[in-house]
Amino acid sequence: MSACKTYILKLYVAGNTPNSMRALKTLREILETEFCGVYALKVIDVLKNPQLAEEDKILATPTLAKILPPPVRRIIGDLSDRERVLIGLDLLYDELSEQDFSRSFSEELGDEDNLKPDS
Repeated sequence: MSACKTYILKLYVAGNTPNSMRALKTLREILETEFCGVYALKVIDVLKNPQLAEEDKILATPTLAKILPPPVRRIIGDLSDRERVLIGLDLLYDELSEQDFSRSFSEELGDEDNLKPDS
């Protein structure tokens, strides 16, 4: 992750349900390992603050909203799929090195000798 990025996140939960608690626990683990303190997290209980859920058009809980950096993204569910969460937060692609990208790209295209310019 780039050190210059600051993440602002909101996690919408509905009380202390198992899914809400699992989402919060999983998110905290991801934040501690991937963000190194460069984030702000606000946990919003929609049962206590239904107006906030309505204003932000939250239809299901738990929902994680990444506010900054743009674009705004939402992930619905208990966040147990770590890869999906990292993709949703734009972290997984930041971790790819140029070499990994080049190797993946060339594997998709096949052998470079087979590439011919358009005539």
